[in-house]
Amino acid sequence: MAVQVDGGSSDGGDPDELKTQFYTREGTYRLMTLSEYSRPNRVGYTNTQGNASVRVSFVNLPDPSGNGDRICFNFGRELYVYVYKGVKKAADLTKPVDKKMYKGTNPTCHDFNSVTMTSDTVSLLVGFSTGQIQLIDPIKKELSKLYNEERLIDKTKVTCIKWVPGSTNLFLASHSSGQLYLYNEELPCGTTAPHYQPFKQGDGYAIHTCKTKSTRNPLYRWVLGSDGCCINELAFSPCGSYLAVVSQDGFLRVFHYDTMELVGVARSYFGGFLCVCWSPDGRYVVVGGEDDLVTVWSFHERRVVARGQGHRSWVSVVAFDPFTSSCSGVKVNGASSSNSKVDFSDSDSESSFEHKRTSSNSDMTCYRLGSVGQDTQLCLWDITEDVLRQPMCPRTRTTSTAGLGNLSGSKTLNGNGAPAGSAVGTGTGPIVDNTKCNSIVTNSVGSKDKSGDHSSSNSHHSGSTLSQKLAAFGFGDRKEGHKRNFSIGPKSSSSSDKSHNSSTVKSTHSAADDPMRLIGTSTCPRFDECPLLEPLICKKIAHERLTALVFREDCFVTACQDGYVYTWARPGKLGDV
Repeated sequence: MAVQVDGGSSDGGDPDELKTQFYTREGTYRLMTLSEYSRPNRVGYTNTQGNASVRVSFVNLPDPSGNGDRICFNFGRELYVYVYKGVKKAADLTKPVDKKMYKGTNPTCHDFNSVTMTSDTVSLLVGFSTGQIQLIDPIKKELSKLYNEERLIDKTKVTCIKWVPGSTNLFLASHSSGQLYLYNEELPCGTTAPHYQPFKQGDGYAIHTCKTKSTRNPLYRWVLGSDGCCINELAFSPCGSYLAVVSQDGFLRVFHYDTMELVGVARSYFGGFLCVCWSPDGRYVVVGGEDDLVTVWSFHERRVVARGQGHRSWVSVVAFDPFTSSCSGVKVNGASSSNSKVDFSDSDSESSFEHKRTSSNSDMTCYRLGSVGQDTQLCLWDITEDVLRQPMCPRTRTTSTAGLGNLSGSKTLNGNGAPAGSAVGTGTGPIVDNTKCNSIVTNSVGSKDKSGDHSSSNSHHSGSTLSQKLAAFGFGDRKEGHKRNFSIGPKSSSSSDKSHNSSTVKSTHSAADDPMRLIGTSTCPRFDECPLLEPLICKKIAHERLTALVFREDCFVTACQDGYVYTWARPGKLGDV
């Protein structure tokens, strides 16, 4: 059982002490210990049946009584669905809506279909470590379909599964083989291994269809990166038109989903990308991974615009908090807010976007981002657009001896006059102090100066972070006169900017076999070429590595590898427990 550490309920103290509450500008967040979800009988059971991460899925059924929330989580070979009480009152673990125990395989991911749900039915997809996919209805319990049952399509673990936004029957499943499949839940998979024919090919990816007389699953097969390169996660944009995919080769790839065109890429500083999410307004994609960093990529500018350093091990999950973020001075209340939508069409001119970027400070967008990692820490980040709009600056040097973090003494070009897509400051704009741009970021508690012992099984370094060690190799400090390898040129017109964006995709993928060539480009800038953010808070909140983070209106939810799902009440949202 999880143990609450004495004295851990305060916001101060030892940063490596387990916290049950913490304070931010909006107030105090508190752990709701009586709203803890877990396996009902924990005695004599540990998660030794494989190493599948504990994932959490939510759905809100149309219930007139207001009790429509359902939560699904996996642990070992088990899958549970409960009525979710949130901060209202204690959970009754003896009365799950549905529970399943599997033999010879572990559930690894799941997703509810909110399009077809009613008050008494909902479709739930479940992916497994041995490659199969199951479709069930945890309420009626009458529905049960298996896909890839004989493992003829793919024999490897299902790493992520998602319903296509707005669809009643289409879903995507990614595998550790590096392949992504589109299924129609109404079609069979066939009794023989599928034969594929090429459909579309681009830099770093290929798409195939089944070569068959009758329509069958999968409808499409996407192959990303090199053979056997695990796809770790995928996420659709808020508008549903774009798909972001991260993989073990260290690439973020963003596709226009309907046309299957690759529209942008980013590269990790080191190792693979493990997680990905979109900002509520669709303007930014955030990724985390084995470089211990949180990386922010701009959709419109097609470049990395900031990095966040606070974790001391791999970043497992990144998620925006739409209820604390604000866009153009208006709070974003999830995808339903009209202010959270962005026009992704090609008709959105660069000048129009530039006008949006240069709006007054009173309309400044502020994003709240959360991240959890294998270091058992939760980090919250407040990011404003005055930081994200800075152009890539090749001459900026940090004053930190490690080549990281302290940007207070450096100068950079103001991004207000740079066109979208421009990765290099040309010296035409005014010089501003980076201290102003990073004024919304506060120092983390113990994020860089404490080594500690990682609770993660992947405690791959101590003392300084991996990113700090990499910086020591000179990625953040270069000799004068070193020729830069930018894939995007200096300022140009709007039309040529778009062609530069296209060339960026091609040039980065041609260098995929030599990631060091990407250091210093807009795909993977050096540490002194884009803002380096520090978290608003950085707190140890679990004994085991954290594997889930979901923001809700009155709380946020975390899960860790030992099978516990915790609810954290927002300020002023404590329920009757």
